[in-house]
Amino acid sequence: MAVSAQRLKLQGIVKDYPGCRANDGVDLTVGAGEIHALLGENGAGKSTLMKIIYGVVQPDAGRIVWNGHPVTVENPARARQLGIGMVFQHFSLFETLTVAENIALGLPADEVRDRGALEQRIREVSEHYGMALDPRRFVSTLSMGERQRVEIVRCLVQESTLLILDEPTSVLTPQEVATLFKTLRKLARDGCSILFISHKLEEVRSLCDQATVLRQGRVSGHCQPKDLSASDIARLMVGDDTPIATQVSAAQPGDTLLQVQELSWQTGDPFGTSLKNIGFSLRAGEIVGIAGVAGNGQEELLKVLSGEITLKGEAIRFTGEAIDRLPPGARRARGLAVVPEERLGRGAVPVMSLADNALLTAAGQGLVRRGVIRRQRVREFARDVISRFGVRCSGEQSSASSLSGGNLQKYILGREACQSPRLLVASHPTWGVDVGSAVAIHQALVKLRDEGAAILLISEDLDELYQLCHRMGAICNGRLSPLAPASELSINQLGQWMAGNFEVEELADAAA
Repeated sequence: MAVSAQRLKLQGIVKDYPGCRANDGVDLTVGAGEIHALLGENGAGKSTLMKIIYGVVQPDAGRIVWNGHPVTVENPARARQLGIGMVFQHFSLFETLTVAENIALGLPADEVRDRGALEQRIREVSEHYGMALDPRRFVSTLSMGERQRVEIVRCLVQESTLLILDEPTSVLTPQEVATLFKTLRKLARDGCSILFISHKLEEVRSLCDQATVLRQGRVSGHCQPKDLSASDIARLMVGDDTPIATQVSAAQPGDTLLQVQELSWQTGDPFGTSLKNIGFSLRAGEIVGIAGVAGNGQEELLKVLSGEITLKGEAIRFTGEAIDRLPPGARRARGLAVVPEERLGRGAVPVMSLADNALLTAAGQGLVRRGVIRRQRVREFARDVISRFGVRCSGEQSSASSLSGGNLQKYILGREACQSPRLLVASHPTWGVDVGSAVAIHQALVKLRDEGAAILLISEDLDELYQLCHRMGAICNGRLSPLAPASELSINQLGQWMAGNFEVEELADAAA
């Protein structure tokens, strides 16, 4: 496409942290009306670069040129003043406020005194770009796709001419992704530049005009994504030595290990999701996938299965035994392992070493004798996980918080896999993870399956689910759709299920 002018130019950007150079002489140019992808592995320097552009951190060297003039972006308020808007991967919205109130928080006081004028402006901007919003609706009542619209409209009301989107499709249904891309293309035609960060390379190929690839803090290449295959782009990101695809053989399911029938649970959290009459089965040697937009009951289902939430009935049977009342430790002793979505805080304690984090869930693997911790065995176990799963770190005494997201995820999954679980519940195991780490995690899941374990995979990555799963379904508003063979389930049907379009009759047929 013809680009009329340079919107943003970064020259020689350097940013150092203790023991790490996050950005090492990075050059980046984004034209007016251009959709530009920024790609790279976890730890490649993407997040740091975005924080520099948005004024969250300051570069140690280099300069930023905005619309042809050198500028200093002291803070996010200055970035917004220049016309730089950012939609973070985790939305920054207050659920108890309305759409208009959330948008008003990011505007100067003199622009929000007339609430009626602001609401009209929100309606006009959102409708113009095909993202219609009711300014008076409370955010707590919005779907994830609608919440993302609020974030984007907030930037547009601020008259942003560069929009930074960090993993924008990770919380959307396929239909919502198509709507978002239509909006972004219209924004670009109107002259707004878009910096698009994503690990979903087919989406990058579909949407983006140009791409800049970072590796270990440096620019490793530029490309026009439409001219390359997803595999070619992945090679630019990880080099020639890292596998970029997982070979998945057909599953050979055995006996039923997990049986869930008429599982219901009422949340006391006004922003939580109650579970409603959920039923499914899971067999040894099988991976079953559950798709869904975030916030539709995935977290609650994981907690009920793991024992963080206990029930009084007999809705959950594991190897024939009702485990509803059992706490997490008792379920773990029976062979049920969990990889939660939240790595730091639930999957691992940030300030603790990798060795101590191994002890938290693997104490039953001979790491404790008569109440005494066997420190040497703990270190050996942690080193084994690090070695077998290719975790990049300085050793088993490294703190969990010092690892990149992808490496910490490999460690958490490896910690569970090395205990040879009979059932693994994994929630979003490759969320925000680069292609190399994702392949390593997929290989570990398939290996566990082939060893006879049953795996319940909760994920928003539909490509991942189709690649790995024998059967699939979707969860919406605490209700679970039927499970269908992945080979027979169209992505359109799955998208409909993710939006809650499945009937009670379908559920009854699936149970039968």
